Amino acid sequence: MKHEERRELILAEVLANNGNVAQLAERFRASPATIRRDLERLEDAGRITRTHGGAVARPRAIELSLQERELSHPREKEAIGRLAAGLIEEGDVVILDAGTTPGHVALALRERHGITAVTNGISALMALRDAQGIEVIVLGGTLRHHSQAVVGSVAEDTVRRIRADMVFVGTDGLVAGEGLNSPTEAMAHWKSVILDQAREAFVVADHSKLGAHRFAYLTPINRDYTVITDWAATPDQLQEFSKLGIPVLRADAPS
Repeated sequence: MKHEERRELILAEVLANNGNVAQLAERFRASPATIRRDLERLEDAGRITRTHGGAVARPRAIELSLQERELSHPREKEAIGRLAAGLIEEGDVVILDAGTTPGHVALALRERHGITAVTNGISALMALRDAQGIEVIVLGGTLRHHSQAVVGSVAEDTVRRIRADMVFVGTDGLVAGEGLNSPTEAMAHWKSVILDQAREAFVVADHSKLGAHRFAYLTPINRDYTVITDWAATPDQLQEFSKLGIPVLRADAPS
């Protein structure tokens, strides 16, 4: 039985309140260590919550505020931001999505010159507010206070008039072959819009977002794109993208 198939069957057992490690090991003829690794992967994907001796179904996901998300994997996001910024050249026009990881791309651009940054994110705007060498285009629209993102028809109409060199999209979850995971329909729609407005597309996502199904709204990615993640991404996580020919860049851990 393949790893992915076993994990889906284990997930079904956990959702049916049969999440004991010993019982799952007997049921699937696997070692307890293997079952624990499977449960860890399912938890990383946001699908279950591990407990002492097993796992339980995860309660409905709650959207975290921007401030709360800033506390999650900050070193990884900083490294991703530096790697992404290193791909941007003088003269480029780039779209920076709202969110903490695109915000770190903006932070890494502050000392650069000759770049135009288009953003709907307050975090990116604050990072670049004193960057004299960066032309910043702020998209208007409706502010979502929780995520500090500007969305709506005004922002969409403006960004559709821009043809960028690169777009850097953040996400609450990225599933190979399915797409981006968002807490609202408006955010999911926004990402579909900006993905079409650049010559190259990048999804910036720390390792905890890879394979995660946290929310119900999905943005399929119907174009070539590259994933930029961090050193903690596991071989199993990366394999899901390599099987589909999706390039992945991994930021190194800070020395």
